[in-house]
Amino acid sequence: MGDEVESIFTKHFASNDRKKAMKFLRPQQPKESHIITFLVGLFTGSFVTLFTVYAILAHLCGIFSSESDYMETVYPIFSVFALISLHIFLYGCNILAWRGCRVNHNFIFEFSPNTALKYRDAFLISASLMTAVVAALVAHLLLRSAGVYSQQHVFTVLLLLPFNVFYCSTRYCFLRVIRNIIFSPLYKVLMVDFFMADQLTSQIPLLRHMELATCYFMVSGFKGQPYETCTRSQQYKLMAYIISFLPYYWRAMQCLRRYMEEGYDMNQLANAGKYISAMVAAAARLKYAVEGTPMWLGIVILTSTGATLYQLFWDMVKDWGLLDLGSSNRFLRDELILKNKSYYYVSMCLNFVLRLAWIESVMRLSLNQVEHRLIDFLLASLEIIRRGHWNFYRLENEQLNNADKFRAVKCVPLPFSEMVSEG
Repeated sequence: MGDEVESIFTKHFASNDRKKAMKFLRPQQPKESHIITFLVGLFTGSFVTLFTVYAILAHLCGIFSSESDYMETVYPIFSVFALISLHIFLYGCNILAWRGCRVNHNFIFEFSPNTALKYRDAFLISASLMTAVVAALVAHLLLRSAGVYSQQHVFTVLLLLPFNVFYCSTRYCFLRVIRNIIFSPLYKVLMVDFFMADQLTSQIPLLRHMELATCYFMVSGFKGQPYETCTRSQQYKLMAYIISFLPYYWRAMQCLRRYMEEGYDMNQLANAGKYISAMVAAAARLKYAVEGTPMWLGIVILTSTGATLYQLFWDMVKDWGLLDLGSSNRFLRDELILKNKSYYYVSMCLNFVLRLAWIESVMRLSLNQVEHRLIDFLLASLEIIRRGHWNFYRLENEQLNNADKFRAVKCVPLPFSEMVSEG
């Protein structure tokens, strides 16, 4: 029967080209190598060692004192790569969890199993990136040069490198998805497009750090303006507003595109309203940071509370499919992948707590420069952790219920063959 299928496929779908037919019928699985696991361990150990050295050198140099401007210049660059690495690491954790629970994320995202990232690959990218960044920071302290700024451009070059190295297919897929997001609503919205756009809504601090790091590089390169231009100029403040809105704007445009394409589905219009409410809340918080009057405090509390409740409802009911009052599993849904129901209840509580991180922005804590930066970095990291946590349940719901109707049928093939080949 196998030979007969191959013969029919070769004749009718591959123009009698058996080699071409075999690429579809018997795709070659990439060979697993222990070198990836070895490199993950090597770079992780190197990162821990270099970070320890960096902490000792930073303490001896006194760069974290209130008189030093080190945090203003180096912190944005470090934060960019640290937040990217954390997000990639959590994506690797997502892949590992989806694989263990037999959620076929490659099928849902329409990735090729031959070229899609494995969890080891994600861990390797994260560990190697952070090792390179901390090594640059140590060299910067030792040499007192501006070598740390070149790291951003090395990363850009690697991302755009046209050669078939450094996960070429993944890099180009990422760039294609980013293009689709930036030019929303001009492109048809696929599952991977809006999933990535949701990731960007959790990376607004990273985008603002990228803006600041780019500005510092231009100032240091052209020597035309003082460094204060990058934080105090009117153009910088305007860009900060725009960057804070863009991910929500892109996501809202995607929802409006799907609203038109899917027969004026009101769920898509309501989803767009969620992102518009987030834009209003972000605008109010930025204005309150400049004008800390009681009136703006009240507006921040009102808009942020409304947006948070809107987001919590959508997270749990629409994205995760939970809080079904008619379900046989109390406050959950009928079909569950995880056997222990307590995971779902704990996850809902955790999502609720992490959604309230905006409260810190209205507390007006008395902090010095270093403490303020550390709190900002902690809150940005917590939001990325919340997003990584959200990712698992979002794809679980998509696997079970075809929540966004991207497939003609409800069923998803389970990745048994992939698990066997990777075991």
